[in-house]
Amino acid sequence: MIPGAGACSLGAVQPGGPSSSPVLLEDLRRRFPRVAIAHDWLTIPGGSEQVVLELLEMFPQAEVFTTVYDPAPWPALLTERTVHASFLNRIPGAVKNYPKLLPLMNRAFRSFDLSDFDLVLSSSHACAKNVRAPSGSLHVCYCHTPMRYAWEEDFMRGEDVGRLTRLLLPPLLGWLRRQDLAGAGGPDMFVANSRHVAGRIARYYGRSADVVHPPIDVDHFLGLEREPGDFYLVFGRVVPYKRVDLAVSACERLGRKLKVAGDGRAMGGVREAAGSGTVILGKVSQDERDALFCGARALLFPGEEDFGIVPVEAQASGVPVIAYGIGGAEESVLDGRTGVLFGEQSAEALARAIERFENMALDEAELRDNARRFGRERFRREMAVVIDHADRDRADRARRHERSGHEP
Repeated sequence: MIPGAGACSLGAVQPGGPSSSPVLLEDLRRRFPRVAIAHDWLTIPGGSEQVVLELLEMFPQAEVFTTVYDPAPWPALLTERTVHASFLNRIPGAVKNYPKLLPLMNRAFRSFDLSDFDLVLSSSHACAKNVRAPSGSLHVCYCHTPMRYAWEEDFMRGEDVGRLTRLLLPPLLGWLRRQDLAGAGGPDMFVANSRHVAGRIARYYGRSADVVHPPIDVDHFLGLEREPGDFYLVFGRVVPYKRVDLAVSACERLGRKLKVAGDGRAMGGVREAAGSGTVILGKVSQDERDALFCGARALLFPGEEDFGIVPVEAQASGVPVIAYGIGGAEESVLDGRTGVLFGEQSAEALARAIERFENMALDEAELRDNARRFGRERFRREMAVVIDHADRDRADRARRHERSGHEP
């Protein structure tokens, strides 16, 4: 089933001045000698897990807390740290079947004892934000999104679930929403990975959020040399909300070649819709991915994403992006300059966007320059500023509270 009080702060953090230098990070490490990092689960590497790895780079002394942990796919940066897995990790088959354990994950996070920690950083798209931070510690939540499957009625559309499960979904999702909202009161500060997600945090939680875009290894892709071919590309997980079917339909309408790289539970429908011009590649290696980026005419990105890492990787590779203009892609793709945004999630609208793109001349250098603003060092710098501000705001509130307690 698994595929963030006040007005929303929709502006991204603006780095600058001495507070954004490496000196600030060293100061934070001294200020917070004991750091806990909570993440929903650590089973398959993805974009949200890259945030965890960057936080570990920022705070080498940190310990990690998660519901289910499989050490096999992770680098030494994680496996050589102290990782606390919850009681759910002892359930046979938990590593593969962790989505089914979602109703128990809030309890799992609440069971952790974090009383010895000065700083709690939760990386959350489900229940990690619900971890119980000790009184007097600072809790900053990096929210990838509030639970979309709990809050958005249409998110489960297209999922292949049985009749009984479909009947049980409404009360289960209502219960998850109540738990999610209750847990949203815990963090001292929310950080969203996009303005789009910051809007959800404000709408669902009634909380404000600063925006720090996620860390992306743009340097690797900046080094790739382009040799554009005649095919369009879809890259990533093939799940219903990504709407790969729209890319297939649009290219079939126009008679354009399409390559689909990735796999997932919606692949059956994509295969059925694919015609002679669509090549289904399935999962590909990193080298094969790079070759696809080098040769693609453009990346097609028809889903509504929280942020969307692949469009940034494509632009860093010099590949234009044709994307649905609702969601994180609106923040990473410059319409008419690094790609094309379309406003209606339909095959017809995507086909029109492809035709518009084919009548444009884009500057590869501008695409790559645009991607540079999403790099890893920028993430660490901006997160350090956010944590520092959160700590100073908390101290100011404590001083005001102390003064008010002494007033007659």
